[in-house]
Amino acid sequence: MRAMNRYENMRFWILVLMTSVSGFTQGMLLPLISIIFEKDGIDASLNGLNATGLYIGVLFASPLMEAPLRKFGYKPLILTGGLTVFASLLLFPAWKSLWFWFILRLFIGIGDHMLNFSAQTWITSFSRKGRLGRNIALYGLFFSLGFAVGPYMTRLVNVDERLPFIACSIISLCFWLTVFLLKNEHPEADLENVSFLATFQRFGKVWKLAWVALLPPLGYGFMESSLNSSFPVYALRNGINVDAVSMIIPAFSIGSIVFQLPLGMLSDRFGRRKVLIAVLLIGCACFAGAAFSKSNAIALFACFFVAGMAVGSTFSLGISYLSDLLPRPLLPAGNIMCGILYSFGSMAGPYLCGVIIKYTKGPVFFLLICMLLLVLSVLIFRFKKTAATVPRHS
Repeated sequence: MRAMNRYENMRFWILVLMTSVSGFTQGMLLPLISIIFEKDGIDASLNGLNATGLYIGVLFASPLMEAPLRKFGYKPLILTGGLTVFASLLLFPAWKSLWFWFILRLFIGIGDHMLNFSAQTWITSFSRKGRLGRNIALYGLFFSLGFAVGPYMTRLVNVDERLPFIACSIISLCFWLTVFLLKNEHPEADLENVSFLATFQRFGKVWKLAWVALLPPLGYGFMESSLNSSFPVYALRNGINVDAVSMIIPAFSIGSIVFQLPLGMLSDRFGRRKVLIAVLLIGCACFAGAAFSKSNAIALFACFFVAGMAVGSTFSLGISYLSDLLPRPLLPAGNIMCGILYSFGSMAGPYLCGVIIKYTKGPVFFLLICMLLLVLSVLIFRFKKTAATVPRHS
């Protein structure tokens, strides 16, 4: 029994640590490449468009994930995804090109999604009902921790542009090797047909039962990608140096780290819906404050930090809400749809904000984030269905 408990703990923490490496990779790439392209004089809208490569990869891979997961199990998909990310990171220094780097980001998006989707579904499948909120909160916390550390790697660009990519690939490889310690498992069998068409039919069921739980990942993707890819461009054009940018951006993730677990526990006690509405409104107020902070680095750091404390947990809260609303056989499809909506938001954010920065002088992109968070809070408020109306897995 003790050996089994030790293995279960090891399995959980290896999956959580792999998730933190995924966050670290994304947290580094978004500001790093934006800064490199801005220094090279690349147009802001093209810079933002290039950042969508990672999320196009996620979107492309999403409908294809369920069948191989059910056929091969969790471990092979995590290993394949991690290897894809490692190889792509190593190739960045090989050739500096807008479109080559776009393709590499696309492959990193595919690899990251294979890794995150498998780990996320695995955790929700083995977590007991009383520990689901805690486990998902820790999952989100470690992703945020990795995302917070990632932007600090941008400082290495002053030494050598290739150094951040090489260092990140070595770190990814070290954590990837730990997955070999795990035993492979498969998702709970579904009586329905496992095929590409059946996956889309399950998507329809997920949307009908739990569309409201997919909104937080959408908003989080838009917000996260915009802050990490568009804010560096805005900051550099408004007299904020690279060192200050590398401190301001992680403030959002640090804030989410501080409150990830408490918010997860509060949502267990008071309900996901109420907590989500509250944090979205607080985040809206914080980004309104950032819009009026202009080039004040200290004020922006404070706004990012408090916003992170509030809305930095919206992705994990959305997953927990989804798990409350869906029966167990629909969880893989539900987690895929979280990735799809997250990708849509992440693709729209950098491009729209890049266009706004190009054609406007003020911090209009902050106001755009405010409006999005406000709309999401209203939609969630109008949703009346509760978890009790849908059979919850035990």
